[in-house]
Amino acid sequence: MTTSRTVICLLRNDLRLHDNELFHWAQRNAEYVVPLYCFDPRHYVGTYNYNLPKTGPFRLRFLLESIRDLRNTLMNKGSNLVVRRGKPEVVVADLIKQLGSVSTVAFQEEVTSEELNVEKRVKDVCAQMKVKVHTCWGSTLYHRDDLPFPHMSRLPDVYTQFRKAVETQSRVRPLLPTPEQLKPLPQGLDEGAIPTAEDLQQTEPVNDPRSAFPCSGGESQALARLKHYFWDTDAVATYKETRNGLIGVDYSTKFAPWLAMGCISPRYIYHQIQQYERERTANQSTYWVIFELLWRDYFKLVAVKFGNRLFQIEGLQDKSVPWKTDMKLFNAWKEGRTGVPFVDANMRELAMTGFMSNRGRQNVASFLTKDLGLDWRMGAEWFEYLLIDHDVCSNYGNWLYSAGIGNDPRENRKFNMIKQGLDYDNNGDYVRRWVPELQSIRGADVHTPWTLSTAALSRAQVSLGETYPTPIVMAPEWSRHVNKKPSGAGPSPRGKKGPSHTPKQHRDRGIDFYFSKSKNL
Repeated sequence: MTTSRTVICLLRNDLRLHDNELFHWAQRNAEYVVPLYCFDPRHYVGTYNYNLPKTGPFRLRFLLESIRDLRNTLMNKGSNLVVRRGKPEVVVADLIKQLGSVSTVAFQEEVTSEELNVEKRVKDVCAQMKVKVHTCWGSTLYHRDDLPFPHMSRLPDVYTQFRKAVETQSRVRPLLPTPEQLKPLPQGLDEGAIPTAEDLQQTEPVNDPRSAFPCSGGESQALARLKHYFWDTDAVATYKETRNGLIGVDYSTKFAPWLAMGCISPRYIYHQIQQYERERTANQSTYWVIFELLWRDYFKLVAVKFGNRLFQIEGLQDKSVPWKTDMKLFNAWKEGRTGVPFVDANMRELAMTGFMSNRGRQNVASFLTKDLGLDWRMGAEWFEYLLIDHDVCSNYGNWLYSAGIGNDPRENRKFNMIKQGLDYDNNGDYVRRWVPELQSIRGADVHTPWTLSTAALSRAQVSLGETYPTPIVMAPEWSRHVNKKPSGAGPSPRGKKGPSHTPKQHRDRGIDFYFSKSKNL
């Protein structure tokens, strides 16, 4: 086609133009640039241990939206997104042959085994075809080369030590400028059609009006979300107080799905926080957004340090736990039929929308591992299937923590489902929202229907074991909180929008999961 210098930018979890080193580098080192996304068939098979579907309908829809959005952005700047279905190493080899002018293939490095295997295969193909490879690091807030640890083996096993080290000894790099105009595709290169969900053997998900994440994929949507949450509503200024909410869109930033696919740069969020603190207000809430971005960095670096131990049943401590694989218990958990309303509400929200609050995730994970004693990987793989915001390092890292086999041996919490339900959904509005068969039980009683009299259940048209399950397990510590419920005061505002405000005494509880010495969670 041409003898000019062409660079292929292989995109994976970096679906944006702003602050993207791949585009920045390619612009300066090529005459033609091929931004390429491959729908890798390996992403649409079963999970490793329990053969659950690997990519669920909500995440796939979000991915397709992100791909369409990136294509529009690139077209507006004189380029296009080339889309292919196939393994990246095969697609890249075909393009190198077809174009005859490819000098370099560039991609952002990932850290876990499946992604690293793809990188190795792409490098092998390039070596055989005498094409150079350029890699960059772009998914974390702090660049890997700027960390205050001489080697990843020196990464602290306690998050707080990591956080304090980077905050005092590292700096966040400035944003890379977004190119005004992009280098074109080589002439005659077909951009390729974006597949539908059906093409990838998936069904289109149904929109649920109760969703706490009714948002679309893509860089434009991510930037609009940040503008809304920071500049239009000032919601970021109360983030620390509201982030344990359960109902509504604005109780938390909801950046995670866009971060997971690279539609928004963590550095962009950081620099926007800095600007917000200069121009509006700086408080614990604005800092807490950075604090959570650092958790994301930490989980990614833990994956670098520990490699495949992230996925092994013994976890990072090589700890032998007699986990069960009882499919009857697992099915009750994943379908929201455990008979424990706070667990069931969260699991149904996940199944119906692909989203669940951070508070909910900590609880259902504790329930699966500590109350049911099931293999934590069953839970991790179910989350991998359904979560819109699935990020392999954060998901598996959090599940290891919940199972008590993460890298910090002090972290072995068991959450009390009833206490948590009463603390964070004290009038039962969230439970009634997702477990409609209990909607006539007023107030906090909805968290413990098994403690109600036959007459009370009959009035609420609930028949335990028939219209709603009896609990599949009972933890002794629950009884301590059954009698502390606020009385059922009047009908609950079921359609309530906006933040489900966290009671003042529980505002710091989110982080108790990681730091509190109290076992009474």
